[in-house]
Amino acid sequence: MGSRAGHRITVLLFLACAACARPEVPRTSNGVPLAGPLIPASTTMVTAWDVPQNPLTDASLGTSKLADEIRWGYRLFTRTPSEGARFTASRMACSHCHLNAGQRERALPLVDVAGMFPEYNRRSGRLYSLTDRIIDCFQRSENATGRMTPPDGAAPEAESMPTPASKEVLALAAYLTWLARGASMGVNPSWRGQNAIDPKALIPVAQLNPSKGEALFKERCTPCHGPDGQGVQVGDKRPGPLWGPDSWNDGAGAARIYTLAGIIRYAMPYLDPGSLTDEEAQQVAAFINSKPRPAYPYKAKDYLTEKVPVDSVYYPPR
Repeated sequence: MGSRAGHRITVLLFLACAACARPEVPRTSNGVPLAGPLIPASTTMVTAWDVPQNPLTDASLGTSKLADEIRWGYRLFTRTPSEGARFTASRMACSHCHLNAGQRERALPLVDVAGMFPEYNRRSGRLYSLTDRIIDCFQRSENATGRMTPPDGAAPEAESMPTPASKEVLALAAYLTWLARGASMGVNPSWRGQNAIDPKALIPVAQLNPSKGEALFKERCTPCHGPDGQGVQVGDKRPGPLWGPDSWNDGAGAARIYTLAGIIRYAMPYLDPGSLTDEEAQQVAAFINSKPRPAYPYKAKDYLTEKVPVDSVYYPPR
C-alpha cells in the first residue's frame, strides 16, 4: 500500500471517530474531578495512573474493525516496546512522556490534537500529517533507526522503518483520532503547548551546569529513575531510560534541553509535578542531555530551512 493510501486510511479513521460524540467524563474512575477531559496536573496516588478515556474498558466502542484498531493503538501507546517491537529499539513507551495514555494536563496531552494535522514541522521544514508525526516519534523517541543494523549479522526485516501504511502507525493514528472525537478540526485545544517554560525564564545553555543538575537528579529523581537513570520498578510500572542505549535517540524532541526541561517542570516528579523551579528543571535537563544516547543517523537532514535551536545540544553547529 502506498503512502497516499495510508493517508486516505488515516482520514477515514478520523472521520469515523469524529462522527461519534465524546461522552461526558467529568470525573476520573475514582471520582476525582477532571481538568476538562484531562487528569489534573496536580495528580495524586488516586489519579496517577488513571485513564479517563480507555478503549479497553469502553463498552460503547463496540466490536468493529475500527474499534479493534483503536484498542490496539492504545496498547501500542502504553506498551510500545512489546506491542511495537519491530519499530522500537528503545525501552521507551509513548506513555512515558505523554502521561496517563496522553490524557494528563501539562504532561504532553494528546486529547483533541489529531484535528490539528496537517501542521508545519520546523525540524523538517514541511507540513506533517498525523501519520508523519507518529513515524517521527517511532524513529526518534523509540529509536526505530536503531533497528536498521540488525544484531549478530541477521538479515534486516523487509520493512525496517515505519511508513504511513504500517499497521502500527495506523493503529496509533486510530487511537489518537478516537481521542479527538467530537472536537473541532483546526482548533488548537487550550491544553496544548502548556509544557513550555516561559521564554523570560530560559537560562542560556552555556550557563547551565550539568553538575548542579546531577545533584538535583540524585535528590529528586532517583526514587523512580534510579541513580543510573534506567528506571526503577514501581509495582507493575517502570519509567523509561533517560539515557544510554535503551533511551530516546539524539534526534528526539526530548534531546533538546528546553523541551525536556518543560516536561520536567510541569510533569515531574511523577507524584509531585510542578515542585521544581524553572531553573531546577533546566539544570536537570542539562544533566540528562549531557549523557550518551543512540545517534539519530539523519540529523544532517534536519533544520534545512529553519535555524537549529540553541538547545539542540546533540547537533553540530552550522
